[in-house]
Amino acid sequence: MMKSKWAVLSATSAVAVLTLATAQPADAQQRKSLRWTTSQVGSYGYTVAAAMAKIAEQALGGEYTVTVQPYANPTVAMKAVMNGEGEIAYTADIGTTQFTERVGGFKDYKPVKPELVHTWYAYPMESLMATSAKEASKFKCWKDFSGKPVFFTPAGFMNWLNFQRIFKALNYDFKHVQLDLKANADALEAGTVVGSVAYTTSGSQLASYWKETEIRMDLRVINPCDDEVEKLKAAGLAVVDVDPKGAFSKSVGPSTLKGVPILFGYNGRADLPEDVAYKLIKTFYEKKDELAKIDSGFSAMAKDFVGMQVQGINANPQVPVHPGLAKFLKEHKAWNDKWKISSSAS
Repeated sequence: MMKSKWAVLSATSAVAVLTLATAQPADAQQRKSLRWTTSQVGSYGYTVAAAMAKIAEQALGGEYTVTVQPYANPTVAMKAVMNGEGEIAYTADIGTTQFTERVGGFKDYKPVKPELVHTWYAYPMESLMATSAKEASKFKCWKDFSGKPVFFTPAGFMNWLNFQRIFKALNYDFKHVQLDLKANADALEAGTVVGSVAYTTSGSQLASYWKETEIRMDLRVINPCDDEVEKLKAAGLAVVDVDPKGAFSKSVGPSTLKGVPILFGYNGRADLPEDVAYKLIKTFYEKKDELAKIDSGFSAMAKDFVGMQVQGINANPQVPVHPGLAKFLKEHKAWNDKWKISSSAS
């Protein structure tokens, strides 16, 4: 597999972001600001956005300065954009559903600015359950984690939301223990948590903190049992196969891993200018193969860029589509007249 180069790129981009305010040349100070809000440093969403900031600036002809602003989790990042603290937010299909239904972290939430709309979908993630190798014999199915202390990724993360709906579908007890990302390995080793939710991107890339975790300790991924897979599918959730060699550097047990996918994107507010959204989408489409070579997390997008956008819209068809994305999909004969195009006040 092509190993990720984001580790070097994101470090450079992150430093650039942090120094923009004090070290910008005069012409840069005249640029407009385009702020991407993401999940916290160490997450895949932050790493990708930080590394793509330069690509986004080039796509917009140098008219904008793109900065990446990490937040505790995507839920907070989404709210930040709708509160006017950014223009594009890290999102996922399940988070968008919760927002439109005003449940979970969005209960009673009232946006200050126009709402987020479908803009660009980048990659699927597959939620997995992992434990320490020394304790793995105690866990045969996901039911063995019911009611036990588990780090389901930080509260508000989309994989955390995903496992909430997974455990609800299975009628299991969701007992979350909140940890700092850097404490993941220590907590598993010490038994503070008996399990920790891992996630792959496009069946390959791991988040930075999971790469560190697998270096520091031996892990085992516990797959759902056959009856659990049947219950999840009956509840409308997909269960997909993941090749462990595509993401993990050493054996994690099963020859094939079972994960429940979610679709991630970077969606803008309805008042994001049409030409800005269109230029970004068009550039990412044109560079899709190049992106997949740099980071295998983009492999699914590269294989079917247009189809991924359609999938993202269809996951929440009640949400309007940004006119920039609508223009792109119409050009590629993929527009559905049943969808609604957003206005600047949507």
